[in-house]
Amino acid sequence: MSTLVLGSTSRYRRELLQRLGLPFEVERPEVDETPLPGEPPAGLAVRLAEAKALAVAARRPAAWVIGSDQVADRDGQPLGKPGDRDTALAQLLAASEHEVRFHTAFCLVGPDGRRLAGLDLTEVRFRPLGQEEILRYLDAEQPYDCAGSFKCEGLGIALFEAIHTRDPTALVGLPLIALAAALREAGFRVP
Repeated sequence: MSTLVLGSTSRYRRELLQRLGLPFEVERPEVDETPLPGEPPAGLAVRLAEAKALAVAARRPAAWVIGSDQVADRDGQPLGKPGDRDTALAQLLAASEHEVRFHTAFCLVGPDGRRLAGLDLTEVRFRPLGQEEILRYLDAEQPYDCAGSFKCEGLGIALFEAIHTRDPTALVGLPLIALAAALREAGFRVP
């Protein structure tokens, strides 16, 4: 079987891919993630997932490469990774009592140039949030490297009223249900 490479240095994606029990390597894709003018969030996620896979595949032509990206939006406006406490506070205050949509895409590129791709939509409804409870949450988890300023696999789950998704792993950063199907189609032995 060909080598499998995850075109991402995200520890969250690495931990998710490990669940499938396949050996894989990790390589940084080095892709400009700037949105194009007027680009919708889902389109941005799909474009970046493919660009990341292709960037690594160009350096690793004999491997199967997974690229992935996630774009969060509130009312159509993209939400990036906050990077710091103040930005995370502002994001979560704005999300209070609103829905945030997470578009999580992957692209699997093979040595023969074949591309298998998927896109998942997860909708998260935030409960009413006050500044003090948000600050307590931020101090506890420091989710500054997470789109939307939370970690749903941790304490962040307490910030929500509901999550609507086909694949709970997509919200963490890699839709494993669709990816596992693509890997099986590519010939990998995934249970």
